[in-house]
Amino acid sequence: KKKLKISGRELVSVPAQVFGLDQLQVLEMSPERESCLRYRMELLPREISHLRNLTCLYVDSNNLKKIPAEIGTLSHLERLTLSNNSLSSLPPEMGALQRLHSLHLANNSLTELPAPLCQLRSLTFLDVSDNKIDTIPSSIRHLEKLETLLLLFNSLESLPEDVCLLRNLCTLWLGNNHLRSLPASFGELVNLDWGYNYCSCNFEGNPLESPPPEVCSRGPEEIRDYFLSFRRT
Repeated sequence: KKKLKISGRELVSVPAQVFGLDQLQVLEMSPERESCLRYRMELLPREISHLRNLTCLYVDSNNLKKIPAEIGTLSHLERLTLSNNSLSSLPPEMGALQRLHSLHLANNSLTELPAPLCQLRSLTFLDVSDNKIDTIPSSIRHLEKLETLLLLFNSLESLPEDVCLLRNLCTLWLGNNHLRSLPASFGELVNLDWGYNYCSCNFEGNPLESPPPEVCSRGPEEIRDYFLSFRRT
């Protein structure tokens, strides 16, 4: 069996038999996407390391408080969803997941962007919205393949210049933070589709000056038009 979904309102742990399915590639232990259910699993067992062929692991909407170090042994893992849990930190071993390209961490209890994430060179999608993040480490520049970065509903007061080195970014959501300005080189994020896809960049809910002249002077005209729309509204 290559794919397994475990469901039920009373899900509190992973059945031991699952760890014998050494050919398993997709394991889902999350409520249905459209429901408001929340499972009660608090711990992802260390035995998860037995599932060496996993490519996708979905554990959204549980009550996870900790991820075991053994997660780093899942060398084939490409997609990991941990949103809507109670995580306050991530193990450094996650930096070993070099095939991981999609990581969902929205609505947890993180207070900073964890350092292990910056080691994930294949990451293209990162969602850390609705946490308590107030700082982004300069090492984020190592996520050179990152295309989507979602940071809504955090406590960011500034962006490091290193964010502007993520030249593959197509989607950047920064709404509902405490940003008053942007890095001078922000306009160099030329893959953000300002003019044709409004959803590719989001700043609502920030006390930004509009338009920030240091940004408008370097980027495309769409940036100036975007910020001028704030003044009109």
